Amino acid sequence: MNTFNQFFFGIYPYICLAVFFLGSLVRFDREQYSWKSDSSQLLFHGQLRLGSILMHVGILAVFFGHLFGLLTPLWFWDAIGVSHGAKQVFAMVMGGVFG
Repeated sequence: MNTFNQFFFGIYPYICLAVFFLGSLVRFDREQYSWKSDSSQLLFHGQLRLGSILMHVGILAVFFGHLFGLLTPLWFWDAIGVSHGAKQVFAMVMGGVFG
């Protein structure tokens, strides 16, 4: 089990990041003019405006939820009287709502 955890949580994320950045560099180098946002044309008549706004709000909420949840030390939650179980339930509910 230790080898499994070491690979999937210690090595694999760095492999994914390397593939992402190298792939992005290769794509930018080979197909420089394919980097454009054609999806903004869908918003021309306002058909997807609400969906776009909700998607962006959800992405921002999930990002800042992870940032706040991962960077807040446990002593802070203990100091304000929130149990670890309550914190997890709150995080799962809010992640589900915004996800």
